[in-house]
Amino acid sequence: MSFIVEERGNPNTLSYRLFFKNADGKYISPFHDIPMYADESQNIFHMVVEVPRWTNAKMEIATKDPLNPIKQDVKKGNLRYVANVFPHKGYIWNYGAIPQTWEDPGHKDGDTGCCGDNDPIDVCEIGTKVCSRGEVIKVKVLGVLAMIDEGETDWKVMAINVEDPEAKNFNNVSDIQRLKPGYLEATVDWFRRYKVPDGKPENQFAFNGEFKDKDFAIETIKNTHDFWKALISQQTNAGGLNCKNTCVSGCDNPFSISMDEAKAVVDETSPCGPGEPIPCAVDAWFYYEK
Repeated sequence: MSFIVEERGNPNTLSYRLFFKNADGKYISPFHDIPMYADESQNIFHMVVEVPRWTNAKMEIATKDPLNPIKQDVKKGNLRYVANVFPHKGYIWNYGAIPQTWEDPGHKDGDTGCCGDNDPIDVCEIGTKVCSRGEVIKVKVLGVLAMIDEGETDWKVMAINVEDPEAKNFNNVSDIQRLKPGYLEATVDWFRRYKVPDGKPENQFAFNGEFKDKDFAIETIKNTHDFWKALISQQTNAGGLNCKNTCVSGCDNPFSISMDEAKAVVDETSPCGPGEPIPCAVDAWFYYEK
């Protein structure tokens, strides 16, 4: 199963969008139409890469827009970039989401005591390759971190691309600690402090900031898939989320749209044009004492 992306608008501007197509050239939603599993028998999952490693632009699946293209998050009318909080430069993993998952804001998690953050579940991919924005890769899940972001549960799944040359050596979160010492600690540090430059307090974590293992992570992903299934079948109120899709099968899918309707969504956006430069301030270091 392969996917391609189509750029619209101007990179590094408010107009920029990244739409998805399947191998047949059919427009799809990366939130709803890409299967969660790449290989269910082996617990291999699809991951949609939103942010390549070392970059700063906070790109994300637009859950409230038709067809859910990737676009850059906006804060107070400006494009959002994460700060380089010393010693980190941008995102320290390939960052993205597992499709067909949803952290339900109406469900209080029994472990964290907080409700979900209303987004697909996040993934930090630790392999050697710097992926491309919009790339859909197959990942092996290794563990999960339970971040509490402004009172919401925001799971961070640790995973590795199955095509990575080191993938065979990684089978659980303990292998990250053994083979990439310091990476887990850096991950907690990154998530704890990345919003401080925006004037917000440090993020907190359930389980005292300890990572849960592979089995716990897979069960958490499956739970968010069940929440998504309730969402797409209208058993749960979608709120402001856009659930239009072109591939989810079954008579209980009230959000299905035709290929012509999907094409019309894309045609309403601007054609791809030249990008604007990234502001110089994005490369600045931010220092503060822990």
